[in-house]
Amino acid sequence: MDQRIINLFDEYTHKPLKREEFMARLTRLTGSTAAALAVLPMLEVNYAKAETIPLQDDRLLTERVAYPGDGADMKGYLARPKETGKYPAVIVIHENRGLNPHIEDVTRRVALAGYLAIAPDALSPQGGTPADADKAREMFQAIDATKNLNNFLKAMDYARTRPDCSGKIGTVGFCWGGRMANQLAVNAPTLSAAVAYYGSQPAVETVPQIKAAVQLHYAGLDERINAGIPAYEEALKKNGITYELYLYEGAQHAFNNDTAPTRYNEAAAKLAWERTMAFFQKHLR
Repeated sequence: MDQRIINLFDEYTHKPLKREEFMARLTRLTGSTAAALAVLPMLEVNYAKAETIPLQDDRLLTERVAYPGDGADMKGYLARPKETGKYPAVIVIHENRGLNPHIEDVTRRVALAGYLAIAPDALSPQGGTPADADKAREMFQAIDATKNLNNFLKAMDYARTRPDCSGKIGTVGFCWGGRMANQLAVNAPTLSAAVAYYGSQPAVETVPQIKAAVQLHYAGLDERINAGIPAYEEALKKNGITYELYLYEGAQHAFNNDTAPTRYNEAAAKLAWERTMAFFQKHLR
């Protein structure tokens, strides 16, 4: 697919553009309204493909959870192995579409690897993630940044109150959630491991605050996010922070999202996930 179309969709997703403007520009790029409508299903996510781990998997226990946030109750999705025990916790942080079926599936994937996986819904203070992805993106514009950070820090506090948590905590986030994973690394001194998939980088002056080990996954074609890599890596090196950084050549932003047909990259996603699980095994066990 024409890279200009993928870049336009990235702008639509993250700026965000109004749908009318996005469709007008997509029509100009493809040459006609009919062509634009034909391309659209290849760009937008398809949650019918979200379930790689069954909702009712005999190996897992899942539940809807709630915990006190900053001025509002936070809700989320939790999965862990069925066997009774204490597990390291992993805070799974969604993209700017909110807590949707894909992220719930990712949460089950983390749990199957032997973790207490908790996926908070950042839109809880606004009533929770809507089914309409455009509406969800609009709701993200109204998020209070300070309260939002506190809500994810409080997710760590909630994890530690659970009898099935070992006390060790890591995080993995994607896109908007990748940015939040970096922010947790900066602001949570008790965090043991942070994994950020194509997430924007923290301010370099805050990097010395990081105590966690950090793993970073970037897509080779993701110019918008990749512009911040050199300064972040230099700061990580300068401050002696344990980190791993991987760039997947030829991959698009959101390459791990298997419900996004045009941008999903099976080879890159598989390799990144293997590296993520190895990283958690090293730093959370």
